[in-house]
Amino acid sequence: MNKKTIEIINVMSLRGPNLWTYRPVIEAWVDIGDLEDSPSNTIPGFYERLTAWLPGLIEHRCGIGERGGFLLRLRDGTWPAHIMEHVMIELQNLAGVQTGFGKARETSKRGVYKVAVRARYEEVGRAALVAARDLVMAAIEDKPYDVSGTVKNLSELAESVALGPSTASIVDTAGERRIPALRLNDGNLVQLGYGHRSRRIWTAETDQTSAIAESISSDKDLTKSLLSSCGVPIPEGRMVSSPDDAWDAAEDIGIPVVVKPSDGNHGRGVSTDLNTREDVIAAFHLADKEGSGVIVERFIRGDEHRLLIVGGKLVAAAKGEIATVTGDGVSNVTELINSQLNTDPRRGESEEFPLNVITYEEEPTVLLVLERQGLGPDSVPEAGKTVLIQRHGNVAFDITDEVHPQVAAAASLAARIVGLDIAGVDLVAQDISRPLEEQGGAIVEVNAGPGLLMHLKPASGKPRPVGQAIVEHLFPEQVNGRVPLVGVTGSRGKTMVTRLIGRMLQLHGPNAAVACSDGLFLGQRRMDKNDCANWQAAHRVLMNRAVEAAVIEHGFRSILTEGIAYDRCQVGVVTNIDDDASLPDLYIDDADQVFNVARTQVDIVLPDGIAVLNGADERVARMAELCDGDVIFFSASPDNDVVAQHRAQGGRAVYLRNGQVILANGAHETSLVKMSAIGISNLDKRAYVAENVLAAVAAGWALGIASDVILAAAETFDYGA
Repeated sequence: MNKKTIEIINVMSLRGPNLWTYRPVIEAWVDIGDLEDSPSNTIPGFYERLTAWLPGLIEHRCGIGERGGFLLRLRDGTWPAHIMEHVMIELQNLAGVQTGFGKARETSKRGVYKVAVRARYEEVGRAALVAARDLVMAAIEDKPYDVSGTVKNLSELAESVALGPSTASIVDTAGERRIPALRLNDGNLVQLGYGHRSRRIWTAETDQTSAIAESISSDKDLTKSLLSSCGVPIPEGRMVSSPDDAWDAAEDIGIPVVVKPSDGNHGRGVSTDLNTREDVIAAFHLADKEGSGVIVERFIRGDEHRLLIVGGKLVAAAKGEIATVTGDGVSNVTELINSQLNTDPRRGESEEFPLNVITYEEEPTVLLVLERQGLGPDSVPEAGKTVLIQRHGNVAFDITDEVHPQVAAAASLAARIVGLDIAGVDLVAQDISRPLEEQGGAIVEVNAGPGLLMHLKPASGKPRPVGQAIVEHLFPEQVNGRVPLVGVTGSRGKTMVTRLIGRMLQLHGPNAAVACSDGLFLGQRRMDKNDCANWQAAHRVLMNRAVEAAVIEHGFRSILTEGIAYDRCQVGVVTNIDDDASLPDLYIDDADQVFNVARTQVDIVLPDGIAVLNGADERVARMAELCDGDVIFFSASPDNDVVAQHRAQGGRAVYLRNGQVILANGAHETSLVKMSAIGISNLDKRAYVAENVLAAVAAGWALGIASDVILAAAETFDYGA
């Protein structure tokens, strides 16, 4: 019986560094059945169908390393699992989720392959996997396939689960500085850094943004009162309680006036340049729908501007432009808006567009603006007539370099008065390059959690590095948000090594967390008695803002099925790899394949970090050349060739000589303690324990822990029977 189909038999989300790469991936096991005997060059029309559906595949370099490399493989003949890998990548790219990494590898079982593809968002990766299988099968069987519909669905899924562009700009900038990021919810709450050195952001709000300041900024009347008392120029105005009261206020202030919600945002419900009772009353009703109160204030002549203040400094500024259409004597106003404004590629409904699509539902003030001109949506303006559509809401044109220093200072003062570390200061001025007082300009609002897109992707002008400014505000130069972090893996001894290193850190001073097979420990307290040598427990440690240092155990199975919870570590320890090590249920069939799993712990050691490796284990010792940082070898024997050669090159090692634990730095040796003094029972029958002690001592040395503290930890640790 022929079985020419592709079956997805297992899917794993590897959410951190893993066997394949540093980044999260979706790993799928696929069974291609009898298609093992049908490479791509044996299927009539397959190449033409696939490339017609996905012409972007020409950009895939594949292992050949040049444009068109994958298509060359496709012509010469390759197998469905490899093709699925590239289709999965291309579908995510078309959906706006940029992906470049992918691998497909045979397993020891005929027809079964492992396919691993970078997955920025797990949900999108899983959906792209299924879509890739279906598309490849359609191309094999010469059946129709709706590529555009699939891409649309993936795009919508990506938009629903992805970080917003403002948050993403901050996270991406943090990544460039090697500051790790942990997403804390399905939205835009993100932790930058680990443990007690971490900071948190929620779009453009940070853990320094106080609730009081945010409450003040949302109360426009209170904000104006505070700004006025400190000499910041503001428009006169007051809260009003009814349409009649709004007109009374307008008369007291003097027309023209502005009517707006007291706690609105994004310009919704704001009506400007109002001169008649009818206009003010109509504007009151619009504003009343948007907020909990209504303000009437003096109309300031000029353009709207948004100044972004971060940590007291101006980092970006944008200007608004009036939206108009020109009549043609045939089209009505609605048709003119759609043809002359909404066709602008800079307008869209999602966050990625700097300008909004103009609709009467989203922008009800447009109807009032038209009414004041004697027009309605169905009116047909005469040819050449300019019709005002929107006086505000288009603040997306970069003018950062034009801002007068005194204007920047006034905006910075306004943010400080309200108490916001990050603020969007709205002001109206005719010329932003002149002081406000000279032109009767004024600050009209101070906003918490300001949008960043107008500065990241302005409708015109230069994009501004606002994400960088926020990261620098949270993490001054040389601060990377990391705590001392040790990762431990190996075939044997890793739990004991993990706990002994944790004991050293506890005596050293930091509030150290330990996640291992024996449970989860914070300081002297056992938080969880279950096996915590896994991704979830490690993630709990990294999120805990009381943690000042961490030691985390990883088994080979955990690395293969979950990935490592952190991106990089200061110290990576590999205790050993047994000669008979294997995980056949995961298609890891021998110790040489286990080597590729264990090396993950060494691959993620920071450039200024240290790998602690067993010099007596040939496979583990080979990992030294893979480490970005330094290496400390440990060995029961000082005569080990690896250790001797390493010392000859000035390297560090920990070993036993005449029963003494020795710390060697090049040719220099320091005796730490006699092994017999540590109090390990039945040492002659538990030689592996001595090796564990050496590994932990080497890790403590790598962390910079003083010798007397390492000694005290070794002497007081409970090694069991």
